[in-house]
Amino acid sequence: MKKVKVLITDDSIFMRKLLSDLLDKHPLIEVVATAKNGIEALGKIRECSPDVVTLDVEMPQMNGLQALEKIMKDYPVPTIMLSSTTSEGSLNTIIAMEQGAVDFVAKPSGSISLDIHKVKEELIKKILLASKTNPKSLKPHFKKEEKVLSTKEAYSKIDLFEIPGTTLEPLVCIGTSTGGPRALQTILTKLPKSFPAPVFIVQHMPKHFTKSLASRLDSMSEMAVVEAAHNQKVEAGTAYIAPGDYHMEVIKRRGNMIIQLLDSPPLKGHRPSVDTLFASISRLENYQKVAVILTGMGNDGSDGLKQIKLKGMESTLAIAESEDSSIVFGMPKAAIQTGFIDEVLHLDDVAQRIQQYIFS
Repeated sequence: MKKVKVLITDDSIFMRKLLSDLLDKHPLIEVVATAKNGIEALGKIRECSPDVVTLDVEMPQMNGLQALEKIMKDYPVPTIMLSSTTSEGSLNTIIAMEQGAVDFVAKPSGSISLDIHKVKEELIKKILLASKTNPKSLKPHFKKEEKVLSTKEAYSKIDLFEIPGTTLEPLVCIGTSTGGPRALQTILTKLPKSFPAPVFIVQHMPKHFTKSLASRLDSMSEMAVVEAAHNQKVEAGTAYIAPGDYHMEVIKRRGNMIIQLLDSPPLKGHRPSVDTLFASISRLENYQKVAVILTGMGNDGSDGLKQIKLKGMESTLAIAESEDSSIVFGMPKAAIQTGFIDEVLHLDDVAQRIQQYIFS
């Protein structure tokens, strides 16, 4: 079987050596070159044509973000970021995801992590997955001006929910993993400030990083985007991102929707779990629901989606991202195979369809 050719980029000679030794032992991976900064990495990409590049976020001369921008523009190749868990490191990692990085691995103990072996299996898994990603999905394609409804138009349509006899309140729930930060940006920045529904999101991501993701998306979107908190009262026009390492459920209490965070065991290897969120959404009655499965590895969300549809077939729209726009088609494909997906859409069309359904 053909080996995956990897270029390692890190300003620390110790890290380059540790990573090379770690990866070269795997039968399906070959480290073809190393680079000490972004400038050197660009040259090595031209020379060695790697299948996957690992990029340290913080490097001298040309850091990981600067290098990634040039890689995506000139030599699109699947790239995995190696990041510290500091607030600056996590924010830069989120920006890297927006710019086209396939995924990231958090260094266990800072910039020079002599215990990098702790994330060996995660790094290998993500390198092998990155080598199979959809090349067409790597280059950023986000265009903020494509927003479908202006704030003024949206305000005028909220009256539809005040007509006597209207009993269904709207809500949106989204599940995603690899490639999710950029996909979420594409959707949330097209929804208006006046969006008359809450949006609940599970993005597979460790703690520290979900807070940076929420902050970044909030700064770019008209609607509010927050990292969810335990016992938080839910409001329309706000997106709630499950914090890393906690399951998120939504319950009804005294007429209000309330967020519950749980530290119960991971489900299918994930905490937060899309299935856990979707299962709780399925138990909410008298809601018009939109359930969305975006890019990601595995099948998280499929079981929860079935529960939502079985308990509200006529009042739920189930959307899966198309293979054409997915960085990894695993989660959407698994959802489609359940037979409960109503529409398969290119990422660029998802926000518009959500609005059409909510405002219809």
